[in-house]
Amino acid sequence: MRKVLSAIMALTLTFPVLAADYKLLEWEDLVPKDAPGPAAATAAVEHTQAAPAMQAQADAPVVGELDSRKVRLAGFAVPLEGDDDGITEFLLVPYMGACIHVPPPPSNQIVYVKAGTPLPVDYIYDAFWVEGTIKVGSVSSELAQAGYSLIPDSYEIYEYE
Repeated sequence: MRKVLSAIMALTLTFPVLAADYKLLEWEDLVPKDAPGPAAATAAVEHTQAAPAMQAQADAPVVGELDSRKVRLAGFAVPLEGDDDGITEFLLVPYMGACIHVPPPPSNQIVYVKAGTPLPVDYIYDAFWVEGTIKVGSVSSELAQAGYSLIPDSYEIYEYE
């Protein structure tokens, strides 16, 4: 028995513990293959309006097979809650400025994130990667409807090539 335990310990030290496998997602992976394209905007957006712009597709179709998968997705944060120590609740969106002074993207292009570990405040100025478990289901916020939510495991600044 002692030899077996020694062998297990030797293997553990020789081979590092493998990190969870995260499925690399692109934003188009959040849209079902057979889904119709987004509805065209019918009116120009005024940047001086006080109320948030109307979301074109608040109930856009989602990809059910992604539910409870570990994923890696790059995007931008639209903060909802937080302080100087970090952002604890945000919308992950595919482009800078989404949901702010412009109509939000379709709900299947918005991921609601509630963070146990806050997102560093500096991350809201640039694109970053988030890894975690994605859930399929609608989440409402004061800015937009999200088609997905995510429980984050880690964040990493996106490196441009």
